[in-house]
Amino acid sequence: MIGCGQVTEVKSGPGFQKADHSCLQAVMCRNGELAKDYAQRHGVPKYTDDSDELIHDSEVDAVYIATPPHVHHDYVQQVAKAGKPVYVEKPMALNYQQCIDMNTVCEKAGVPLWVAYYRRALPKFLTIKSLLEKGLIGETRSVMVTFTRPFTHDLGKPLPWRVQPEIAGGGFFMDLGCHTLDFLDFLFGPIQHVAGHVSNQGKKYPAEDTVSGSFMFTNGILGSAMWSFDSFVYQDKVDIIGTHGMLTFSSFGTDHLQCISKNGEQQITIDHPKHVQQPLIQSMVNELNGQGKCPSDGMSAARTAKVMQAMMSGEPF
Repeated sequence: MIGCGQVTEVKSGPGFQKADHSCLQAVMCRNGELAKDYAQRHGVPKYTDDSDELIHDSEVDAVYIATPPHVHHDYVQQVAKAGKPVYVEKPMALNYQQCIDMNTVCEKAGVPLWVAYYRRALPKFLTIKSLLEKGLIGETRSVMVTFTRPFTHDLGKPLPWRVQPEIAGGGFFMDLGCHTLDFLDFLFGPIQHVAGHVSNQGKKYPAEDTVSGSFMFTNGILGSAMWSFDSFVYQDKVDIIGTHGMLTFSSFGTDHLQCISKNGEQQITIDHPKHVQQPLIQSMVNELNGQGKCPSDGMSAARTAKVMQAMMSGEPF
C-alpha cells in the first residue's frame, strides 16, 4: 500500500487483512515515521519510505495506491512496468487523458487496473441495482442528483488538498461527485451526452464550489444534477424515476432506501460493513484467483473521469 492517509485507517487498509486469501504485506509513506506508526498499529509486517522498494518487493503481489490524485498517474506507470496488478484510489487521476494513459500502460503490461469505486460492491447499492432490474419502479425514465453542504473549514488554517486543483484535479466535486456518477454508470451504463456549468461562488478556495450538469445515457435515460459545497443546508439525495414508481437514496448517508411504487411505499435499511472497501477488495482477490471479476476497473473509472471533465469544462460531448 502506497500512502497511509485517513482513507486507509478504516475504509480500506483493514479490508486487505480481512478479505479471504489476502494480507497487507507492506506500507509506504514518504514520511518513514508515519509508515512505521501505521504498520505497528495495524500489524503490517513491513514499512518503508521508498515506493520503489515496495513496488519491487518480491513478497508484494499487487499494489494499492492510496494517495491524492496528482501522483496516481506516475505510480500506476511504475507498478504496471513492474508487472503487478494495481488498485488506485478515486478519482482515478487529474484528468481523462491521464486515465487513458494509465489504462494503456496496464494493458501493455498485461496487468489489471482497478479503481476504488467501492459502491459497486456494497450491499446497499447492489440492492438498488437489483430492485431496478426486477422492475420494481417499471422502466427508468430519469435521474435527479442533489448534493449540497456547507463549507466548514477554518480559513485560518491551510486548505485541504481536496480543494487544490493541482493536487485533486478540481474541488470537492472531483472527490465526492465522482462516486455518484460512477454508481449511475454501474446502474445504467455509459453516459452518451453531457453538458455542465461550473462556478466558484464562495471564492473561499481556488477550485469550483458549485457544479450543475445534464446528461443522457446510451439507453436514453435522462439525468440532471447539482452539487454545491458552499450552501446552508446539507442534502444528499438521488431520485430515480420510473414508469411505475420512484426510488430515492443517499450516496453517502446511512439512511434507508425509499421506494414508492404501485405496491405502496417501502423503506429498506441496509447497513454498510465496517470496512466499506472490503467487498470490492474481495472481488479483486477473487479475480486474481480466477473466481469472478471486479466490477470497478480502469475503463469504467475513465468514463466517469470523462463525464466530470466535460461538466467542469462546459464542453459537451
